[in-house]
Amino acid sequence: MTIEKAITMQGADSTLVGIVHTPERIIGPGVLIIVGGPQTRVGSHRQFVLLARALADAGIPVMRFDYAGMGDSPGQAKTFEDIDSDIRLALDTFYDEVEHLSGVVLWGLCDAASAALFYGLTDDRVKGLVILNPWVRSEAGQARAYLKHYYLTRLFDKNLWKKIFRGEFQSGKAIKSFVDLLKSAFAKKQEGTEERREADTTDHSAVCAPGFVERMLQGLQQYRGRVLLILSGDDLTADEFRDMVKASRDWRNALQSEKVQTLEIKEANHTFSTQAWREQVNVGTRDLVLGKK
Repeated sequence: MTIEKAITMQGADSTLVGIVHTPERIIGPGVLIIVGGPQTRVGSHRQFVLLARALADAGIPVMRFDYAGMGDSPGQAKTFEDIDSDIRLALDTFYDEVEHLSGVVLWGLCDAASAALFYGLTDDRVKGLVILNPWVRSEAGQARAYLKHYYLTRLFDKNLWKKIFRGEFQSGKAIKSFVDLLKSAFAKKQEGTEERREADTTDHSAVCAPGFVERMLQGLQQYRGRVLLILSGDDLTADEFRDMVKASRDWRNALQSEKVQTLEIKEANHTFSTQAWREQVNVGTRDLVLGKK
């Protein structure tokens, strides 16, 4: 029998609200579900509740919580780049609530996956990471993903051509949208190239912190625990991540490490909203936590 307990956590500058799921018999490390904005600890389609209960049924303790400014946790709203202190507070509390906890796996979807990569290497209690559809969005990256994964697909859509032949297609609006995306993708790509060249000759540590995608890469490269990357087959955020990896040798090398496993769930949407998709996520998470291949 699993005990589900509502808790509050008092930090230096915030009070967080969470739920701890403690199985009667614990057989592995715990899982801390980090909530991506603007979600709450329940998750879309009750995703986080269902995940927590499925893992607890397998003997894995779980904690899910709202970081400051989200859900039931009061305070100034934060971005995923600034929640390290909230994650640490949640981990401290998780250890207080569950006796003999042997470590914790961080679990995050979208920008919570990015936050997990930031935090993982900073805390020896983190034994693994499950990162789903990591957030790497930029204006240029989003524009290129739309061009590649939406507009290209639309060219082969029979319904589109039927509309065109019937005179129902608003060609002016579509052309303007297409041109705007081209401008955005090309202009930002050029700008990004200039920034990269400048960065290559600049001591970043002396000038400014690296961008969030670079921080994610550093987190993945330096983290020594096991990592499970889960990607949806029908999701723009996942497409942007794939495109970025294809364009980056450093990312490809990091993801080819023996410590990283990748699970592609074909046709799944961003939040894995069907029972079948959720079950694949549940099983993948459980296997990583329990050390199964």
